[in-house]
Amino acid sequence: MNNLRRRMLIWSVLAGAGLMPKFVAAQEYPVRPVKVIIPYPPGGPTDIVGRIVCMQLADVLKQPFTVENRPGASGMIGADQVAKAAPDGYTILINVSGQLVNPYLYKSMPHDPIKDFTPITNLASTPIQLVVSSNSPIKTVKDLVDLCKAEPGKHSFASSSNGTPGHLTGELFKTLAKLDVTHIPYKGSAPALTDVIGGQVTYMFDSMPSSIGLVNSGRLRSLGVTSPKRVEALPNVPTFMESGYPELNLATWYGMWAPVGTPSKVIQALNTEVAKILAMPDTKERLAKVLASGVGDSPSAFAAFCKSESEKYAAIIKSAGISLQ
Repeated sequence: MNNLRRRMLIWSVLAGAGLMPKFVAAQEYPVRPVKVIIPYPPGGPTDIVGRIVCMQLADVLKQPFTVENRPGASGMIGADQVAKAAPDGYTILINVSGQLVNPYLYKSMPHDPIKDFTPITNLASTPIQLVVSSNSPIKTVKDLVDLCKAEPGKHSFASSSNGTPGHLTGELFKTLAKLDVTHIPYKGSAPALTDVIGGQVTYMFDSMPSSIGLVNSGRLRSLGVTSPKRVEALPNVPTFMESGYPELNLATWYGMWAPVGTPSKVIQALNTEVAKILAMPDTKERLAKVLASGVGDSPSAFAAFCKSESEKYAAIIKSAGISLQ
């Protein structure tokens, strides 16, 4: 009983000094499972990167970070679910950089991708590669351009969805090379890549996490990468600068957001833990296997980056004359 009274006295003193609330606050997130919405199908690059981070978060914070894939409408269905969720840190969004593109493609949206979300961090970045079926006679970027020009209107390129970096890179390439080709959007990278392999579409610009395995297995052929220098895993694949298209320098990145109004202590807690996770050798190794590099910037730095990227995408969309409504 003396020990119990002693503990109660200590807690009373802490509470009276204003220290208890801070201690409890530090322990109170998360106290239950966290739902992580990824607005693309399983197996795509956003899903791959997101699951690597969520698995580590669950281990570190001792609560499940359960991924729910909610594809559709260029990522807007899943993102809208998060925008309208309670701002308590128990529903968060992991999305591709296309999150910032939709306002320039659609006249009306169910949410504002900037105002309705609080940035947490940029998780990772990866180059985009141009792929064709390994059965295709196309061996180089020049081969592709020559074929499309010889057969105007006959060829098409796939993307994982409207407004994704792969789509925008494809539209930019179409403009730069003056090609008469058709864009075919899919619901995720996996089905799009399947049709590239099968020859239903001629080519695709895709984020490397979802397509590098297919290149390594010989089912796809990579013609070029958007990185400033050649990718170590594909030393024989030239950059687009080497192929004569230096403007094709977009990258795909994957961010984490919470609904606007989420307490700053929750945002900071998630940011701190994710930054630690991205610095772990194990995480770096897993990301490196899909040719992604961890970022882990601060919420304020990520917010500024989102603004800059939004302006860049807007310029590409306007120049290419892309409109989906």
